[in-house]
Amino acid sequence: MKPGRANIIPVILCVAIACSCFCTTAGAQAKGPYDTVKVYAYITPEGDTIGQSILPGVEVIGKLTRKWRNYWADWTRLRNAVYVTYPYAKAASRIMNDINSRLEHVTDKKQRKAIIRSKEKELKKEFTDKLTQLSIYQGKVLMKLINRETGNNCYEIIEEYKGLVSAAFWQTVALVFGSNLRQSYDAAGKDAAMEQIVRDVEVMYGYRRGS
Repeated sequence: MKPGRANIIPVILCVAIACSCFCTTAGAQAKGPYDTVKVYAYITPEGDTIGQSILPGVEVIGKLTRKWRNYWADWTRLRNAVYVTYPYAKAASRIMNDINSRLEHVTDKKQRKAIIRSKEKELKKEFTDKLTQLSIYQGKVLMKLINRETGNNCYEIIEEYKGLVSAAFWQTVALVFGSNLRQSYDAAGKDAAMEQIVRDVEVMYGYRRGS
């Protein structure tokens, strides 16, 4: 070995050791913001664990078309009408059940008429002022809801308790105002939106079907 090279070897060893110490010290120092990325874990229904990222929310503001403006205007009008009239439909159902229970074992026509008239007076006293404040549209909704709650349309109810002539008279009046006492209720078809609103009202106020 040449004398000059013998002097270089200790120097190289010192440099290598110094570099090793520098790398170890640098690794022990705080890491930069991009050195480590936190990844949330998501466990699938099958039990696998995969990486999960949470993206920030994005707000998208759009303008309703005329079609959707009309749709929501009609829906809001229907919702308000149901909120106003549904309690009356529930009351009509309870009243009919009460009348039917009283008439169940009564065969005398005069007694039956007396029972119906007495209940009619109570109804007029309690509901006349409130019902006369309804709009024609709300009246139509009410008739549908009465059909939903009782299983009978308003024409059938009037005919049952007041007779055919009275039912025909009020049907004529209804037709003049663009309505119809024979309106039926189609929960799965044309009245599906109304049915959904009614169910929301039932949940909100604790109503039960048939109560």
